[in-house]
Amino acid sequence: MQLPLQVTYRDLAPSQAVTAKIRGKADKLERFYDRITGCRVMVEAPHAHRHKGRIFHVRIGLTVPDGELVVSRDHHDRPGYTDLYVAIRDAFDAAGRKLKAYARRRRGDVKAHDAQPNERVLRIASERGDGVIDSDDGRGILHRNGSPDGAFDALHVEVEVHSVEENGTRARTAGRRREV
Repeated sequence: MQLPLQVTYRDLAPSQAVTAKIRGKADKLERFYDRITGCRVMVEAPHAHRHKGRIFHVRIGLTVPDGELVVSRDHHDRPGYTDLYVAIRDAFDAAGRKLKAYARRRRGDVKAHDAQPNERVLRIASERGDGVIDSDDGRGILHRNGSPDGAFDALHVEVEVHSVEENGTRARTAGRRREV
């Protein structure tokens, strides 16, 4: 980090042990993305609950090249947040996930999806409710029963269709993708 870590305590006495734990967690964030320019952590214990005890809030602000990533863990209904170290752990875990997603977007990583096979309608016999499809892996038959409601009736020659696999069997679906 280019700027030193800033830890702020609200309604809570500063603790060297807590600050050391936060510093260790902040240093680990740089493994996910090494261009973090600053990290601000605010630890808060707003008020004591009569039955639940003290619930801690942890807010992390990470300064990155395009702006700031903010994570706030302040759930009132989580009994685990009566333990300050659990609240810190959960907040830094969420910050790590957010930072990983930010780094993937910056790198331009995109999930690769399997390409749909190229299939198009060669002939269609609407009175019989079937047709012939030409695909990359050969010719096949299209049936009205294998199509979503009304999709078969909207088909015509040269429209692209795609296949869907259900229960281990491949069925061609007459869903219109785009016209050729």
